[in-house]
Order: sequence, then structure tokens, then C-alpha cells
Amino acid sequence: MLTRRIIPCLDIHRRRVTKGVKFQNNIDLGDPVEMAARYSDDGCDELVFYDITASAERRSIDLDMVLEVARAIHIPFAVGGGIATLDDMSRVLLAGAEKISVNSLAVKNPALISEGARAFGSQCVVLGMDPVRADDRIQFPSGYEITIRGFRERTGRDALAWAREAVDRGAGEIVVNSVDADGTRAGFELELTRLISESVGVPVVASGGAGTPAHLVDVFNTAHADAAIIAGMIHTGEYRIPQIKTYLANAGIPVRLHW
Repeated sequence: MLTRRIIPCLDIHRRRVTKGVKFQNNIDLGDPVEMAARYSDDGCDELVFYDITASAERRSIDLDMVLEVARAIHIPFAVGGGIATLDDMSRVLLAGAEKISVNSLAVKNPALISEGARAFGSQCVVLGMDPVRADDRIQFPSGYEITIRGFRERTGRDALAWAREAVDRGAGEIVVNSVDADGTRAGFELELTRLISESVGVPVVASGGAGTPAHLVDVFNTAHADAAIIAGMIHTGEYRIPQIKTYLANAGIPVRLHW
């Protein structure tokens, strides 16, 4: 049986880790390289770094930070934010990342997914999506609309339709980051995560809302997620990764326990 992955997320703004609620009221939490090394040593399976204002500010990712992270850790990590071209992807991969996460700019230019998959392989291309609940079930059959630019812009795209299109174009993984749950620590968005997990043939990562280890059990058992992104629950020091993984193992969730 495949183990479920635990992936700390580090939202980056001006070379610092930051965290807010529903993409607002962010506070400074520390140095991304130091935090990455600590989580890696603690036994996380992967890491993901999002430059949360790169797309909105129309600038590229901080490659110096990517290089420093690659030197500091020995586990796979993904990088997202401001990746608009194949050259951007290539630079991030050459700097040491294993995966590129595309989100807003892929919605604007879906061919970015296809081009990236052809050039570097589907395993390198992750689609991040920021869905928000939508009442119009005619336009949005899944019940969720895709937003971009850090929830600043609605797109008129249905979340499930976009996930399927991205996989058809070559995305090797889907991250479902619920805008409604982000930073609330009240639990993952289970309905849409399950719907996408059951509808695409690639791994689906749940993101947004993790507050306790029990929330991870729910998203693995109920929504069939392949991995879960966590942030606030470990950034605050309330939980550590060995503690979370032990809880999951005791609940019957297959996880890697070697750290």
C-alpha cells in the first residue's frame, strides 16, 4: 500500500515565511531555509514553497532561496509562484526543486502545463488550484469556482472541469487548496477533494484547513487524498511531524515513520 505523504507548506513573502487566514492578515513566521531544514529533519515527506505575491506582482521566483533550500534539505520539494514560461520552470528545476507548481498563470495560459509536461515530464508539473464555493450549480457543477492571484480574481472556471483539463494536458499532481478553509485550522474541504480524487488518475493533495491530526485522518479516509499539506499547526509549534505521523499510524493510515 502506498504511504500517505505529509507536506509542510511555506508561503513566502519577501524571503520570509508568512501565514494568514483565507489569504489575508498574514504574519511573519521566520526564515524559509531554517524552517525547511527543521521540517526535513523532523521527517516530513516533501516540502512546498509558494511565493504568494509573485504572480500578482508579475515577477519571477527567488532562485537564490531555491538554491539555499536545495543545499539544506535532502527530500523532494516543489516551488510555485510567478512561473510563467518553460525557462522559469527550467531555472527552478536546475536550482534543485523536483517539482514546479503552476496556478494562476496556468489558468491564463493552459498550454504552460502541456509544454512543461513535454519538456520535463508530468511528474514535475503540479497544478495548484484555489477553489471557492459557488452557488450557481449550472455554471459550476462541482459547486466550486477557481480563483487566481491569491483569491483576488474569480475566473468563471469550474474546479472539477479545470482539474480534468489540467490532467489531460499533462499535470502529474493536483493540489486542492480550499480558499474557504485556508488558515482556519477547522478541517480540510472534504467534498471537492473527494470529488477530484475520484475523477482524475493522478495523485491529489489536500490543502487548507489542517488544524489537528484528526483532520488528516478525515482527509485520507473520507476524501481519499494521496497527500496532505499542513502549515499553521506545525508553524506554531503546537504539533510536530513525528507526533502527527504516529497519530496517523495508530489510526491505520500508512505513513513513513523513519526520521
